[in-house]
Formats: sequence, structure tokens, C-alpha cells
Amino acid sequence: MPTPLDAKQLDACIEGLAATHQRLLGIVDELDQSEFYEPSALPGWSRGTLLGHLTMNALSFVHLMECSSRAEVGDQYPGDADARQRGIDEASQWEPAQHVKELRSAIYALEGVWVRATFDMWNHTGRSASGTIVAMHELPFLRWRECLVHLVDLNIGYTYEEWPDLYVRRELERQKMAWAASHPMGLTQLPADAMKLNEKLRLAWLLQRIDVEGLPKGPGL
Repeated sequence: MPTPLDAKQLDACIEGLAATHQRLLGIVDELDQSEFYEPSALPGWSRGTLLGHLTMNALSFVHLMECSSRAEVGDQYPGDADARQRGIDEASQWEPAQHVKELRSAIYALEGVWVRATFDMWNHTGRSASGTIVAMHELPFLRWRECLVHLVDLNIGYTYEEWPDLYVRRELERQKMAWAASHPMGLTQLPADAMKLNEKLRLAWLLQRIDVEGLPKGPGL
């Protein structure tokens, strides 16, 4: 069940996300054309594929908010189960200049629809790509995590050590719940060795962005 709207948390996430969007656009603007075709840290994905995914993700949230404006429970990626992948595959074929244009356009479309959102819109729900029902006021955090984690995946010099503290605190709570949900009774607490790690390192491990000797893989994104 979606959590209740917390206006202060919503404002803080949107503020943090806006800064992250600008960091992302700044990095993309500085990429050489050849760098769009180089591998990201995600197996089988180039940087262009990853940027196409971030563009399509922003547009999917625009779609959910537009459905919310009509009091409809929309699907993040309308169509069959392969619709999301088809969109990413198509976007991955864009030329570098189009990547930059489409990403910037999608980001500002998303920020624009949030500017116009009403209280009722924020409290409506939609269906995520995984099938989970989410409240619209959860989308800014979900978009923020998408951008922050994939900034690391771009393999361009941005690391998990740069993740904002507010994001880290909120994400750690979510990941601890994901860990507990995926383990049997009696093993729901994070391993003692994981608790010895600093928070950003612990989160990077939980999100499967780093391996830590002696620890199993975390739940992942």
C-alpha cells in the first residue's frame, strides 16, 4: 500500500532531483561523440543505451502523471510486457546529438508536469513497470534513485561517494526492508560485516554496485 503524502519529503526529493538532473545534463553535454558508444558499467549496455533508458524513464513518469490528472491508474509503460524494452532498444540507436536533445526534453517535461501537479494528483496511484501500485508522490524519489544509481553506471567518474545524504538515508531504509523481505525468519537483519561499512558503501553493496569480500550480493536496484 502506498505511503501517505509527506509534503516536506516530497519537496526535498524534488529539490534533490532537480540538482541531480542538472548534474546529469552537464555530464552528458561534456561527452565526446565516441563516448556514447562505449560500454557502461551495466553488462551489455552502452552509455547510449543507459541514457536512452533514463530518457524513457522520465517520459514514463510524465505518462503516469498525465493519467493521474484524469484520476486514472495508468501503467508506467503502456502495452505488452516488452514495451519498455522496445523503447529502450529504439532509444539506444539515437545519434549522440539526439540523446542530448531527447534527455533534456524529457527531463524538463517531467519537471514541468510536477510544477502543475495538484494535491489530488500527487495522491492518485499508478502501476510501476514491476506491477507495484505506487502513489504519484513517490515518483520524485524513484526518479532520483534512477538517476543517481545510473550516474554511477555511466562509468564516467561519478561514484556512489557523491550520492546525497538524504537519498542515502531514505534508500537504506528501503533496501533494509528489501533484504528482510527476501530472507527467512531469523536472517532478516543485515550481516554484521555490512553494518561496519559506512552508509554510502553499504548502500552501494545493497544496490549491487560494488562487491564486498565476505558478503553476499545485496537485493539490487
